[in-house]
Amino acid sequence: MPKRTFQPNAKRAKKKHGFLKRMSTKDGQDVIKRRKDKGRKKLSK
Repeated sequence: MPKRTFQPNAKRAKKKHGFLKRMSTKDGQDVIKRRKDKGRKKLSK
């Protein structure tokens, strides 16, 4: 049987989807803003 395709890695996730990464681009800032407006508890990883 093949192994599962999702092999989580916290460091990689942070680097790709973390708050600092989001805030580093205009589009990422828009993502954070949308999530704030929606009332999300967690804005990013």
